[in-house]
Amino acid sequence: MSDTPKHLVRPSDLDPAEAVRIRHPFNPNSDVTLQRLAERTGMGRVIVTLARVPPGKESFVLHAHLLHEEFIYVLEGQGTAVIGEAEVVVGPGDFMGFPIDGTAHTLRNTGSTDLVYLMGGERGPVDVAHFPSVGKTVVYSMSEGIRAFDDANARQLTFAEFVAKD
Repeated sequence: MSDTPKHLVRPSDLDPAEAVRIRHPFNPNSDVTLQRLAERTGMGRVIVTLARVPPGKESFVLHAHLLHEEFIYVLEGQGTAVIGEAEVVVGPGDFMGFPIDGTAHTLRNTGSTDLVYLMGGERGPVDVAHFPSVGKTVVYSMSEGIRAFDDANARQLTFAEFVAKD
């Protein structure tokens, strides 16, 4: 029997074969490898993931979550965070928190070694993200999958129009 309780994840417990490499479909320069941490401890209400981005690559695409807060805590390496209109250099110990205020963000590895960070946030049955640089909005649903919509084709409705009676 292991001396390590279920509630503790050690780096030696992380099998590289269990890592998931992601390339965001809206960003050809996206390349991030993820190791899920929260699930290993039995956590189901929050997401905590160890992320690794190689030099010259980006995490995802510029985005803002509309329903779930998100955070990033840099462990190793150097990068540039795009936060709204600002581009700032980030490194070990830097924390970024993204409430649902519409601020779009992404992370680029501008260093010479892997950029390693913890990322996480809330987990729920549905989330919505806006991708302003590519003009898309995505709905993530645990029951129905992922649906992407082109903002240019979306129709803005007033509440009165939405509930209009024929």
